[in-house]
Amino acid sequence: MKIRVGFGFDVHQLVENRELWIGGIRLEHEKGLLGHSDADVLVHAICDALLGAANLRDIGYHFPDTAGEFKNIDSKILLSKTVELLRSKGYQIGNIDATVCAERPKLKAHIPAMQETLADVMGIDVDDISIKATTTEKLGFTGREEGISAYATALITK
Repeated sequence: MKIRVGFGFDVHQLVENRELWIGGIRLEHEKGLLGHSDADVLVHAICDALLGAANLRDIGYHFPDTAGEFKNIDSKILLSKTVELLRSKGYQIGNIDATVCAERPKLKAHIPAMQETLADVMGIDVDDISIKATTTEKLGFTGREEGISAYATALITK
């Protein structure tokens, strides 16, 4: 059995007049994340971790922000397509470990719904996706609530 690990990172700016999508679910907040797609920072980090583990480049390579077909797309669709790419190379997802960095909104209560949603999209057990939330203690762009970032690691097997 071949085991591989990948790492993903993403960040998006918080702006007015956008919906806030994190972990495949819509959150009530006065601002949303700016991006070509729905700007789901957690899903994007997971996609990059999976793609990196399989040596399939990155999310921007497969789903460029210059392509009209991806304008305002639900990032869960991008995740589903990422999983298809992995499976076409014979890989299966072992587990995902991810962290979202945001001052607000508080994410703790939403994590189970994120886990269920993303596990369903990836076709894995909910116990195989760990999502954590943290702040930056009011430091940097996250602390000033200018943006939200996410980190993810993925283990895949063949």
